[in-house]
Amino acid sequence: EKAKFDEKVEQDGVHIHIDAKAQLTLLGTEMDYVESTLASEFVFNNPNIKGTCGCGESFS
Repeated sequence: EKAKFDEKVEQDGVHIHIDAKAQLTLLGTEMDYVESTLASEFVFNNPNIKGTCGCGESFS
């Protein structure tokens, strides 16, 4: 459910709500949906990231 200051992004029938606190962190990020024989997943490409941890969950 969309909160008051959340940003709503809609493309190709997909609706995503971005939390207001995360908007600056995600600025410039491209999101894609990738399907392969082993997995289907959303992939995020953020050109502002300088480094990530081994698991890909944290970044700086």
